[in-house]
Amino acid sequence: MSAGPRRADGRLGADFFDRSVHTVARDLIGCGLLFGGVGGVIVETEAYEREDPASHSFVGVTERTKVMFGPPGHAYVYLSYGIHSLLNFVCEPEGEAAAVLIRALEPTTGLEKMRGRRAKARTDLDLCSGPGKLTEALGVTLADNATRLDRDPFRLLPPTGNPPKIVTSPRIGITKAVERPWRFSASGSKYVSRPRP
Repeated sequence: MSAGPRRADGRLGADFFDRSVHTVARDLIGCGLLFGGVGGVIVETEAYEREDPASHSFVGVTERTKVMFGPPGHAYVYLSYGIHSLLNFVCEPEGEAAAVLIRALEPTTGLEKMRGRRAKARTDLDLCSGPGKLTEALGVTLADNATRLDRDPFRLLPPTGNPPKIVTSPRIGITKAVERPWRFSASGSKYVSRPRP
């Protein structure tokens, strides 16, 4: 992992996110993500940059997108189709307006609490296998927009052991710039969202 120094408590600091959104999206695979003590290992992400027509920041600064134009290392949470809160991590220097969408986790911590929040999940494989499922399981809401990622309730940790092999593929669930291979997944993970790469 090519990030700068980590904080003394082992968390990923804001400097981790002050890099190319594509590098951060790749380096997040295998990292631990806890929210309020609940979470797991990131197994799927997507990168969105300023000049990307699929990115919210493409239209410029709005009330919704102003967080993306702010400093790196903050959460950008927005409502998708009026239903799901989706979690993104703001990257690159302030003003660049890039972010990584967290698409899927392998749940490892607080499983009972996640199962209670995701009663529709038939198995643990379905708890966090998609960006809307993930936020529902973790309890992330629009109220968490603009929250710093290096402080509670977030706890982001570097991978333990060898990072997984990463597969790149086109992003999903969008209608613009669909051909760009900016979706990153842990190779062979059963927790990646469908369609699997």
